[in-house]
Amino acid sequence: MNLFELTRRLIEIPSISGDEKAVADFLADYLARAGFEVEIQEAEEGRPNVYARRGEPDVVLSTHTDTVPPYMEFREDDEIIWGRGACDAKGIIAAMVKAAEKLIDGQVSDFGLLFLVGEEAGSQGAKEANLIPNRARYLINGEPTESKLALGSKGSLRATLKAKGRAAHSAYPEMGESAIEKLLDALDRLRAAKLPSDATLGASTLNIGRIQGGVAANVIPPEAEAEILLRVVTDTGALKSIIDEAACGLVEIEYTFACDPVFTELLDGFETSVVAFTTDIPKLTNWGRPLLFGPGSILDAHTPNEKISKKEMAEAVDAYASMVARLKQKIRDNGQN
Repeated sequence: MNLFELTRRLIEIPSISGDEKAVADFLADYLARAGFEVEIQEAEEGRPNVYARRGEPDVVLSTHTDTVPPYMEFREDDEIIWGRGACDAKGIIAAMVKAAEKLIDGQVSDFGLLFLVGEEAGSQGAKEANLIPNRARYLINGEPTESKLALGSKGSLRATLKAKGRAAHSAYPEMGESAIEKLLDALDRLRAAKLPSDATLGASTLNIGRIQGGVAANVIPPEAEAEILLRVVTDTGALKSIIDEAACGLVEIEYTFACDPVFTELLDGFETSVVAFTTDIPKLTNWGRPLLFGPGSILDAHTPNEKISKKEMAEAVDAYASMVARLKQKIRDNGQN
């Protein structure tokens, strides 16, 4: 099947995070038929990573099989493909597979494909894949970067702030303590804090994504909480110190996810950019030096109209194949084993 038919097959298999088995099984079968040695790794029960090898890979192409909800059906016209995962990341999977077939036709060996579960929900697949023995020197990670080679990607820090108060009748507020007011004070402090910046990655940012609390308008609220997510340009430890200071004496903090920023490898001949989103790269430290590149725009990902350009996908096939070949030549030139 051609590039666009493969993309259609992948999109037509729902694979919301936690339910990736069907699409992983399809890929494992397809790649085995294409001549790869395929290894299945259960990241969790019923959630398989797929590692396909030609020889002993020193360069590996990788992206994720899961998508965000809700499922969206495939549709297309002459120029565009729509559907959940079109750009994030099933169109990228298809481009990588077709690039791999092109490399095989060119008698290239010692490269691999690594397709992972759970990137959209904690990178569990990447964490488990990092335990697979390998001799990779370079990892080309696929995310929608508008076909630009990323200079780096911001990290992220997710936390839940929990405030405790004391319930009372709202006519007698002095008898209680408002958890909501304590939470708002902590959030005000955090919004006023100076967040780190980086010359390459830009500014750290804060999103207060969810707030809940209280009982009723006539009750002093005994509990309140907020979920926050920071996109960070320095190590997450520095950001934790800022949050801890803002929250001191007002709320309890539960850090639920932390991922430091990443600076990636470059190749001549590509436009470059910086991306604010996080990837599996920080969890794949044993897979060599990372590069980050893919067709499509992150601004279309996770939206009701997720889409990808057919032209950009076709160009990505050539780009991925070229990257693998150039990196393998670089390894030979540098005498890396």
